[in-house]
Amino acid sequence: MNREACRSAANRGVLPARPGEFKSVSIGPLKVWPPVALAPMAGITNAPFRALCRRFGAGLYVSEMITARLLAQRDPATSKLAEFAPGEEPRSLQLYGVDPYYLGEAVAQLVQEQRVDHIDLNFGCPVRKVTRKGGGAAIPLKPNLLRNLVRAAVRNAGAIPVTLKFRMGIDEAHLTYLSAGKIAEEEGCAAVALHARTAAQLYSGAACWEAIARLKEAITAIPVLGNGDIWEAWDALRMMRSTACDGVVVGRGCLGRPWLFRDLADVFEGREPQPPHTLGEVAEIMIQHAQLLCRWQGEKPAIFAFRKHAGWYIEGFASEARLRPLLLQIETLADLEQILTNIPAQEPFPPGNLRIPRGKNTPPQKVALPHGYLNNPEDDTPPGSEAEDPSSGG
Repeated sequence: MNREACRSAANRGVLPARPGEFKSVSIGPLKVWPPVALAPMAGITNAPFRALCRRFGAGLYVSEMITARLLAQRDPATSKLAEFAPGEEPRSLQLYGVDPYYLGEAVAQLVQEQRVDHIDLNFGCPVRKVTRKGGGAAIPLKPNLLRNLVRAAVRNAGAIPVTLKFRMGIDEAHLTYLSAGKIAEEEGCAAVALHARTAAQLYSGAACWEAIARLKEAITAIPVLGNGDIWEAWDALRMMRSTACDGVVVGRGCLGRPWLFRDLADVFEGREPQPPHTLGEVAEIMIQHAQLLCRWQGEKPAIFAFRKHAGWYIEGFASEARLRPLLLQIETLADLEQILTNIPAQEPFPPGNLRIPRGKNTPPQKVALPHGYLNNPEDDTPPGSEAEDPSSGG
């Protein structure tokens, strides 16, 4: 198949990077090349998934989100989530907190115990039960509170770089991304990342890359990374060329397609990426992923967690309708292997399905906020622990 035909219509004619066109992105002392980061995703970006993605290409691979209060209190389950695989580096961890004290304590703990090389702060969670208590994407509406949180993290991090990830705002009438970016820059963050959607959009519609360009124009002292709608490697080049951002953050585009990081490495190095995998090649990667999960957390919970990944891996293939109900019922690694021995191994992936959204694809919402939350934007009172949710993300 002609490699140009392996692209979606959105990316026909996009050229690989020219020599010297892009540079590594500096996150404090870390030099990230290609300038690509894996977005933290709850229940997904654990150590096995990070290891699998890393096999395909270099970059920055961030842990799933950790709740600062629970980490500071040494909650066993939270501490397990914050673990890295032996030899994993750089060790990049995302924290979320609503109280400067607990956020600072969690950062201090991580740094003193030499457990991380990079800390990312998440203030983009759009989940209703979080924002209605004043947390997540609602926090940037209170710039003094956001400043106190960022300051507590940066001061306790010492030489460990701290970055900030946020959304455009809660809705089009309440955009906060420029003020959030300035606070990060002023308080000593090493970089910022913008998910170019509002909380009201959730994960629907198109990301507003124009907002990434505006943030890059406003923030000049630290790198700006763009997040949203990186479905193919070519999207990363289009985003960076159109916005002048310093790097990209990849989220749902790599679900069921961890080889996207290989494709990203190719286009940033000036090469055409390889054609999409056949179903047989995908099956081999599925088994590798499931094996890694089993070694990490035990077979029963691993296979249960892998069911959602299995659906993402086969999405778009002609055999999807037959395989999906079988894969959603697997209980053991042997079940998975048995199903995948009876597939048409040479079945190609249809290039027209490259941009099928995987993972969260919820319709827009009206963002819930605490009563009177917008009346006093200067208030820096932290919300209570109910504004924290360890299963959320941004």
